[in-house]
Amino acid sequence: MPGSTIQSIERATAILEVIARQGGSAQLAVISDITGLKKTTVHNILRTLSNLGYLHRRSGNSAYYLGARILNLARIAGDDDRLRASLRPALVRITELTGFASYLAVPSGDQALYLDVCGPGADDMNSPVDRREPLEGTAVGLVFLAFMPALETRVRHRRDLSQDGVTDARLLKVRRLGFALDLEFFTPGRHCVSIPVREQGEVRAALAIAGPKGELTEARMRDAAWKMLRISAEVQQH
Repeated sequence: MPGSTIQSIERATAILEVIARQGGSAQLAVISDITGLKKTTVHNILRTLSNLGYLHRRSGNSAYYLGARILNLARIAGDDDRLRASLRPALVRITELTGFASYLAVPSGDQALYLDVCGPGADDMNSPVDRREPLEGTAVGLVFLAFMPALETRVRHRRDLSQDGVTDARLLKVRRLGFALDLEFFTPGRHCVSIPVREQGEVRAALAIAGPKGELTEARMRDAAWKMLRISAEVQQH
């Protein structure tokens, strides 16, 4: 029937709009009061949206926050150019400091999408810009899986990550270190290190450098990771 709506979808979008207007997070009781929906109804919708990655909760906090998946929709709608422009200075500084090509990537569905590259190979036919890669096995993918719980849950529901070396222990190590290392797992003879880029506490992108294993040793990658984290923070403060 023309003009008809599906009630469950209408309620879910209303809840998302309430959370957005509350600054990106809201308590169940507040959402119930504003929407006029029963708390049990609101709870069921919030749980579904959380399972899908559109919302998430933080440890020690009962509020519901807009999740990575809905923030991804905003990125797809035009945020790529903003991220590319805002993080370009970080790429330039990272390449100047380390001597290796640096990369900017964002989560896109269940893959990583490369938005920018700086340094050797940036302008040749093999440039990774606009290329998509699987999350499994890459340093960039490990960052997204380790620091985006809803994405990890969604991907785990679809495939066995352990077959590609993505174990709980490996993700725990990434979370503990604050960065991810790829020691020839994705490409033989090539090493890569990646760090998360956060906005308002949420991981929105990843920065990485890559190079031949003989030049980009594990020790150099660890040293570079701390420098990359510092550069990213400094650039975002301006």
